[in-house]
Amino acid sequence: MTQLEQITQYMQTALASDNSGHSADHIDRVVALANKILINEPMADPFIVRAAALLHDVYDDKLFNNASNVQLAKSHLKTFLSNISVSQDDISRIFYIIDNMSWSKGIGGQAQHLDINGQIVQDADRLEAVGAISITRAITYGAVKNRILYDPAIPPRIAQNKAEYRNDDSTTINHFYEKLLLIKDRLNTDTAKKIATSRHQFMLDFLAQFKAEWDLTK
Repeated sequence: MTQLEQITQYMQTALASDNSGHSADHIDRVVALANKILINEPMADPFIVRAAALLHDVYDDKLFNNASNVQLAKSHLKTFLSNISVSQDDISRIFYIIDNMSWSKGIGGQAQHLDINGQIVQDADRLEAVGAISITRAITYGAVKNRILYDPAIPPRIAQNKAEYRNDDSTTINHFYEKLLLIKDRLNTDTAKKIATSRHQFMLDFLAQFKAEWDLTK
């Protein structure tokens, strides 16, 4: 069994109970998107890209109850990668991508610069937040977090830091304006930008239809 196959199994076990839209099927799509981008990025390291894409949610803090559990998950992952003979240099490169690719980490300039490997993984993950599946994931995550679906009296927020961004006082529909509709213009690679175009338009069409139907009851 290859290292990537073992990493895939580890990810599937780690995310088996997720119900927030960050389960293994999400990871599979991120990896598929990363592979599409890799075709046009010959300077990238395919192993680093695929490994980081597979593992990017394994210790994501929004999926854990507290910081100690995040650190424990990260420690377990490091041990696992060492045990399957991933070099310490590659482990550091994978962790660096995971630690600096998230949208929330970028708010307020907290994220460090990503090389082409990290840019590919970041683009692949962000493309999962643009389009039809993105709509279903936003609604699923909102339901898990007990967010209001929509209230026109609650305006979208402009978060200044990660804590404000993670505050659950907004609505699911506002999340489109606070993040999802902003993604298209914050992608790194030409391939990702092309993929995002039609997906972005689909979200705009959905929001127009949603509000038209909502207004019928007013």
